[in-house]
Amino acid sequence: MPEDPQGDLSPGSEEQVPSDDPQGPASTQLNEDLALSQLKDRDLPAETIEDISKNSGVMKSRKVRLAIASHPHTPRRIALKIIRELYTFDLMQFALRPTAAADLRRLAEELLVNRLASITLGERTSLARRASELVVGALLLDKESRVWQAALENPRVTEVSVVRALQKTGASSAFVVAVSRHSKWSLLPEVQIALLRNAHTPLARAIEFARRIPPAQLRNILHASRLPEKIKSYLRKEIGD
Repeated sequence: MPEDPQGDLSPGSEEQVPSDDPQGPASTQLNEDLALSQLKDRDLPAETIEDISKNSGVMKSRKVRLAIASHPHTPRRIALKIIRELYTFDLMQFALRPTAAADLRRLAEELLVNRLASITLGERTSLARRASELVVGALLLDKESRVWQAALENPRVTEVSVVRALQKTGASSAFVVAVSRHSKWSLLPEVQIALLRNAHTPLARAIEFARRIPPAQLRNILHASRLPEKIKSYLRKEIGD
């Protein structure tokens, strides 16, 4: 879904929440600032939130839609509808909101992951720098080096995410080599083990990682490794097998 360069929606946009009354509730004085002020109240009743959601004027505001979707008292049907209609970077922001329900944040992340194949390289790169762990984990497998390089530097990416990416057959050889030489990730034991199981890990790095692992453990790692047989044979000789 393309980004809206203006920040708000134009009349008739597909993201607009429908309403029987084009002006929404009777409170015609309601505007973006007033709606946002009301939505800061974590005790705001569901009925009031629903009234705000029916006001087509304020629902053109992306800030208002995000505030409604992340409010603890928003009726679930309203929150779900808003989330499914959010633009890409609004989805990213919602997934990072600690005030939003965990299951709804997870839904936003899954929607983003499903959308990755249809968005531009620039958008994927920006997401790689800023998005949540689940989304960044998926972007580690992007075919474009700009994307996975940005993802490796995202402060939200974890050792678990990097290991999972290395375990995927879709991980590119350039990505594997980059991780094996990375100043942070290459020092972590679980990442080193994942690299010793990956077919694309360079021999020099494999030797270095193998020397840090007890022989019995290394035998088990190599047994299930996808490294070329020549490299595995060399490593076995290193440990006296």
